[in-house]
Amino acid sequence: MSFQKLDELGHKLEALEHALAILGADEATHMAVGGGEKRADAMAALAGMLHRQASAPEIADWIDAAENEDLNDDQRIALAEFRRHYTNLTCLPAEFVERQTSQRLRSEQLWRDLREKNDWKSFRPALEGIVSLVREEAAMRASVLKLDPYDALMEQYDPGNRAADITPVFDKLKTFLKDFAPQALAIQEQRDAKRPRKPLSGTYAIDKQRALGLAMMGAVGFDFTHGSLSVSHHPFCGGVPTDVRITTRYKTSDFLSALMGVLHEAGHALYEQNLPHQWGHWPLGRARGMAVHESQSLFVEKQLGRNPAFWRWALPVVERELGENWSLDDILPWVHHVERGLIRVDADEVTYPLHVILRYELEQELVSGRLEVADLPEAWDAKMHEYLGLSTLDNPADGPMQDVHWPGAAFGYFPSYTLGALMAAQQWAAFEKVHPAANSEISEGHFEAVNDWRRTNIWSQGSRYSTPELIERATGEKLDARFFIEHLEKRYGQA
Repeated sequence: MSFQKLDELGHKLEALEHALAILGADEATHMAVGGGEKRADAMAALAGMLHRQASAPEIADWIDAAENEDLNDDQRIALAEFRRHYTNLTCLPAEFVERQTSQRLRSEQLWRDLREKNDWKSFRPALEGIVSLVREEAAMRASVLKLDPYDALMEQYDPGNRAADITPVFDKLKTFLKDFAPQALAIQEQRDAKRPRKPLSGTYAIDKQRALGLAMMGAVGFDFTHGSLSVSHHPFCGGVPTDVRITTRYKTSDFLSALMGVLHEAGHALYEQNLPHQWGHWPLGRARGMAVHESQSLFVEKQLGRNPAFWRWALPVVERELGENWSLDDILPWVHHVERGLIRVDADEVTYPLHVILRYELEQELVSGRLEVADLPEAWDAKMHEYLGLSTLDNPADGPMQDVHWPGAAFGYFPSYTLGALMAAQQWAAFEKVHPAANSEISEGHFEAVNDWRRTNIWSQGSRYSTPELIERATGEKLDARFFIEHLEKRYGQA
C-alpha cells in the first residue's frame, strides 16, 4: 500500500528530525565554542539527508496512489498534510538547504558573539548573506506555491497566513495601541504616585531563580520526564515532544524576567508534550503552526502568569524560593508594569505587539528588496521612535541585532507572536465562559481544568484543522481582535 510506504517514511524522517532538534538545542546551550564549525557541518549534512529523503520523487507517486486507497478519516487527513509538506519541501533543492543551513548556523554563532559587543559593522555582512538566501528561498517558494514571496515564507510557519489579511488587523491594533499605551502609562503613573511601588530588593541568585522556575513549570503541567530547563542567549523551546528542551536567561537584579521567560517557553512545551503521539511520525501529529504555538505560550505567560489569581497562589512559592514576603499589592505593579522598552522578549502586554509589528513591516521590506541590510539600523530606529518613542540608532545590539530570528533566516515568523496573543485572549474568554470557576481554581494552584480544556480543543488536534478552523472550533468564533483589546482595557485601562 502506498500509504504504508508514507507511514514508514514518516518514521525515518522523524528519526532524522529528532537528531537535528537535539543537536540544535545542545548547540545553543551546552556546546563548547570551538565545536561550532564541525557542528554546523554535521547539522548541514543531516539537514541535506533529511531533505533528500523527504523530497524524493517517488513520494509524489505514493501520495497520488494513496488517494485511491481505503483510508480511515485520520489517514485521509494525514495524507492531505503529507501532500502539503511535500509540496513545500520540493520547492527547494537539497543543495540550497545544505548551503542555507550551514550559513544560518554560522550566522547564529557569529550573532551570539557580536551582539554582546554591539558590533553591527562586523555582523552586517553575515546578515546580508542571510537576507540574500532568504530572498532566493522566497522566490523559489513563491513560484511553486503561486504566492507572493513574503506569503510563501509565512506559509512555512503558519499555513494560511497572508499579509493581505494580517496587515489590516495589525494596522487596527497598531492604531489602538499607539493611543492606548500612553493612557496605560498615565494610569500607571497615577497609581504609583498614590502608592509607590515596593522595589525589587537585593540580588536574586540564579540557582534560586532556577528553582522558582522549575516549581512554576511543574505547577502549570510541565512533564519533567519528557523535558528540561537550561540557559541560552535567547529563550527558546526546542527538542522533540518526548524530550522538550526549554531555556531562559537570568538577570540577578530581576527575577520576573527569567520567570516570565520560563512560563512562556513552558507554554510551548505543554503543546509539544501533549500532541497526539500516535500521529507523531505524520505531519498530522505536529503543532498546527507558529501562531497557534505562540497562543499556547502566551496563554501561560499572559493569561495565566500575569493573572492576579495566579499570583494569589504564586506569592507563597516566591517567598519559599526567593525569601520575598510580598503582598498582591506589592507584586502586581511589577507584573502589570507597562514601559516603553527596547527589548521585545521583556516587553509588557501593551507594548509587545508594537515590537512585533515593527519587525513584520521591516522584514517584508527586506524580503521584497525595498530595504537593504545597510539601511536597516536607520529604518529600525525610525519605527521604534514612531511606535514607542525610543531610539536604537547607536545601539544595534538592542535594535536589528536583538533577535536570533533574522540571523537564523526565520523570516515570516514574527507575525505569529501577535496573532498568538490574539488567539490566547480569545481562548481564555472561551474557557472562562464554560468554566466560571477558572480564576478561583487558579488562585489555589489548580490548573487541571484549564489544561484539560486546552488538551481537548488545541493540543490533541495536532494539524487536523487549519488555524482558522481550529480557533473557531475551540472558541465558537472566528479569530477576533476584540478579545485581546478588551483584555488589555480590563487589565491596564482602569485606575
